[in-house]
Formats: sequence, structure tokens, C-alpha cells
Amino acid sequence: MVTNDESYRNEAEYRSRGNWNEIKGKMKMAYGDLTDDDLAYDEGQEDKWLGRLQQKLGKTEHELRNWLRTL
Repeated sequence: MVTNDESYRNEAEYRSRGNWNEIKGKMKMAYGDLTDDDLAYDEGQEDKWLGRLQQKLGKTEHELRNWLRTL
């Protein structure tokens, strides 16, 4: 059985490979102070990446995951 977290990770991995430049553009439009360093996503390092975004944006992990699903 695939949990919601596992399903999201699979989706995030696909997005990071598939249309990542488009997603980064949308993220930068929503939060103009995001840098390429903030958005640098290394496969398998999702928790580290989300932590960076949490610090920068002042959002919870849950809020970030929900937002990312909408992009």
C-alpha cells in the first residue's frame, strides 16, 4: 500500500525530472525572494529541500506540500 507521503515523494521525484523549470518559475512568481539555491532539489534530499523552503517562507511542511501539489 502506498501512503500519502510515499505518493507525494513519487510525484515530487517525477516533477523534479519532468517539468521542474516550469515549477521553479511558478514558485519564483509566487515568492519573488526565492533564489535558485533555495529551489535546488537533489533527488533523494526532499526533507532537506523542504526544510530550506520552510525556513525561507515561514510555512509548515504540510502547507508546503499542499502548495506544491497545486503547481
